[in-house]
Amino acid sequence: MGAHVSRSEFEWVYTEEPHASRRKEILGKYPEIKKLFGYDPNFKWIVICMVLVQFFMFYLLKDQSWMVVIIAAYCFGGVINHSLMLAIHEIAHNLAFGHARPMANKILGMFANLPIGLPFSVTFKFYHLEHHRYQGDEKLDTDIPTYVEAKLFCTTFGKFVWLVLQPLFYAFRPVVTYPKPVTRLELLNTAIQMSFNVFIYYYCGGKIIFYMLGGGLMAMGLHPVAGHFISEHYMFKKGYETYSYYGPLNWITFNVGYHNEHHDFPAVPGSRLPEVKRIAAEYYDNLPQHDSWVAVLKDFVFDPDIGPYARIKRKHRGLKT
Repeated sequence: MGAHVSRSEFEWVYTEEPHASRRKEILGKYPEIKKLFGYDPNFKWIVICMVLVQFFMFYLLKDQSWMVVIIAAYCFGGVINHSLMLAIHEIAHNLAFGHARPMANKILGMFANLPIGLPFSVTFKFYHLEHHRYQGDEKLDTDIPTYVEAKLFCTTFGKFVWLVLQPLFYAFRPVVTYPKPVTRLELLNTAIQMSFNVFIYYYCGGKIIFYMLGGGLMAMGLHPVAGHFISEHYMFKKGYETYSYYGPLNWITFNVGYHNEHHDFPAVPGSRLPEVKRIAAEYYDNLPQHDSWVAVLKDFVFDPDIGPYARIKRKHRGLKT
């Protein structure tokens, strides 16, 4: 089973999350960063092209062998779907059309959701914005693993299995630990997605359904791109709860690696986050950061100091009004 993790509890702190105070300080010194707020007018076209590429791949792969489909799903389709998931992350912050056009953002989110197979674009926003506002909150931040996960997957082999299964925990943990009333938009998202899935199955077959669902699951689990899930908030250095990565995989993940910058300025689209770092470099250059998402996955599995418990948590204080 391998080494047992050295931690038996989360890292509890009694301070506020660091991003709001740093945002205020940076804006006081560099008010020009406010000019970066808003939406990226090119973003929607990138998303549309990615979805169309996946549709074209459905056509190319429908008559291929299972081996070809599996390899394509892991090496290409899953990467595109993972990128579309991060596009939905951008859309959750209204960075496709701006805050003045919320429905346009939601429609694009449901469109970006189509090749992924599981309807989550509407639900994701409800939970993700609370992750920003209440980072580390034991109830509201559903990005943090549960005690059950931390206790079950506490060895080298267990952490490996947890990484493989991570997309399932990421998808279902929020609705299990912190369920919310289902909205009409969620039902619409589900109806559109399920109808699309049936259409694809009828015209393209089960291999393409696997390409959609299996590719996404593989690329969110044991895959280099999936390293960002671990790199963002797992405590690799005591006292630090958010980490950035400035490597080349940002090119296919809408700069999600600029994670300190993103949490400091969630109103800045991913394409402009490098400019935030450039302007306020002294605030970011000396923070702990990751050089490789592959190394992050390796360290998570083999370092006994890292595991599902390596997260900073705060006592739940209730929703602020």
